[in-house]
Amino acid sequence: MRSLIGKSAPKFSAKAVINGSEIVENFSLEQYLGSKYVVLFFYPMDFTFVCPTELHAFQEKLGEFEKRGVQIVGCSVDSEFSHLAWLNQPKSSGGIKGVTYPVVSDFSKSISENYGVLAGSYKPGENGVWECDGEPVAYRGLFLIDKNGVVRHLVINDLPLGRSVDEVLRMVDALQHFEEYGEVCPADWSKGKDAMKADGEGVSKYLSSH
Repeated sequence: MRSLIGKSAPKFSAKAVINGSEIVENFSLEQYLGSKYVVLFFYPMDFTFVCPTELHAFQEKLGEFEKRGVQIVGCSVDSEFSHLAWLNQPKSSGGIKGVTYPVVSDFSKSISENYGVLAGSYKPGENGVWECDGEPVAYRGLFLIDKNGVVRHLVINDLPLGRSVDEVLRMVDALQHFEEYGEVCPADWSKGKDAMKADGEGVSKYLSSH
């Protein structure tokens, strides 16, 4: 699969639910160009078990992302009506009520396909009937997109494996540190720790002090 790192994030215009209650027809990431970073994350399906834990986890840390100028956007292959119903279902009943960031409907599965996270692929079967080889849902893909619309970090988990929201925040901090100071971030770096100048002398100084 071709990696999207360092490339422009695939464009799309799709239906989405915003603010937990409003359906919009032509939601696009282009509205954030030049003003916000975007964390676009895919999840397999509404009304499942692991997925609501992730959507709530992003909501709980939404203030931290907003302080960093980051827009969170969720996406799955469900319809906008399914999203809306799930958003109106209480957390105690397995719903995602209280989630306020946009949740995009990829009902055609084209967004998942273009981002390389569709778990299944379609091919013609017997008698010309198209069949899906694998699950017709999205893997747990996540893309950190900078203000210029370029993908700077991505991770794709298999369906049973939930993500770490704290790790996403760490990657946002690392990108912003590099952009501000021109320093690269070593293994297990976190905000407030020493980074390195991207040259041999800077690396040597960092290693000798650790």
